[in-house]
Amino acid sequence: MDRFIGFGIGNNLWKHAWEGGLPNIRFDKIEKSFGNVRVLPPVDLQLNDGEFTVLVGPSGCGKSTTLRILAGLETLSGGEIYFDEKPISHLEPKERDLAMVFQDYALYPHMNIAKNMSFALRLARVPKSEIDEKVKRVATMLNIDHLLQRKPAELSGGQRQRVAMGRALVRDASTFLFDEPLSNLDAKLRAKMRTELAEMRNTLDKNMVYVTHDQIEAMTLGDRIVVMSEGVIQQQGTPEELFKSPANKFVAGFIGSPTMNFLDGELMTESGQLTVKGDGFSLPLTDEQSTRLASYTDKSVSVGIRPSSFSSDVSQGAPISLRIIVSEYLGAQSVLVTRCGAADVLVEYESSSPVKAGEINEFAIRTDEIMLFDHTSGKRL
Repeated sequence: MDRFIGFGIGNNLWKHAWEGGLPNIRFDKIEKSFGNVRVLPPVDLQLNDGEFTVLVGPSGCGKSTTLRILAGLETLSGGEIYFDEKPISHLEPKERDLAMVFQDYALYPHMNIAKNMSFALRLARVPKSEIDEKVKRVATMLNIDHLLQRKPAELSGGQRQRVAMGRALVRDASTFLFDEPLSNLDAKLRAKMRTELAEMRNTLDKNMVYVTHDQIEAMTLGDRIVVMSEGVIQQQGTPEELFKSPANKFVAGFIGSPTMNFLDGELMTESGQLTVKGDGFSLPLTDEQSTRLASYTDKSVSVGIRPSSFSSDVSQGAPISLRIIVSEYLGAQSVLVTRCGAADVLVEYESSSPVKAGEINEFAIRTDEIMLFDHTSGKRL
């Protein structure tokens, strides 16, 4: 465990100091295999100076492996990582000027909080006065200054996570790595910690790389999100770019909550109007969509409709009849599980308008917001 907590502050650190303080980090065709199992095919990725980058994707997509390779906790099977165009894959973790926050906190149970936070500094023989000043400053920032003499077992999960973050922050490294740090917390505490992380992001001028499978964390924290699936980067961009302009069906379905609906359909011309039709729906396309998709006429497509694209005002778009299956009350809004043909469809709906399970309601779909995807490749059309 010493290797995990202490990396980044070894005696050779300043030999590899990065010009300008924050390195530009570049992955050049990095690969990782465990035996005959390839976890990461060649991956290219640029992490920009001072950016909060989130690697997101389902379990097993390779995001944590990518982070651990950056930290030096996993060796590369191929490719190289560059800090300011200097190769670093040969460097030990302690020589990379990184600090990492783990999912399981990795605190020493026999040490009090002050000693846990200062462990790496003491290992590097930093003067005691400097250690005390750094620990007090970071503990105050994280509101754990009153806990410094307690042991980890005396703290709540949220407090232990703050200690883990504090231990990284006292390091004053150029780059901070977070490996699903909130996954062990309950929903209310996760929301609170997301806010604190966002505040910390705005306060600290550091590179931050954050791994999560929770797309809400990704959307609320990231300056840039990198969406991964089976080791492959599907798309990267700002939260707004990924939500509004997903490159493929996987990204469209992964980003956004409640998740996007997908219906099988076929593009066809009816009365001179390009329309996408399927079981239980017929949606005329806008002029812009018709011009762009004219070459796909008479082809099968997957129709993506976000739950927020439905309206109870039938004058607001193309009409559709949906049978109500379940209404999930969330306060001001409800999420309706409805049935369109044989498919379940999620609809965001104002809770002030009552609905009953089993009844058929008329809705409108704002057709300028629908997305069409190639039925085979999943690529957005």
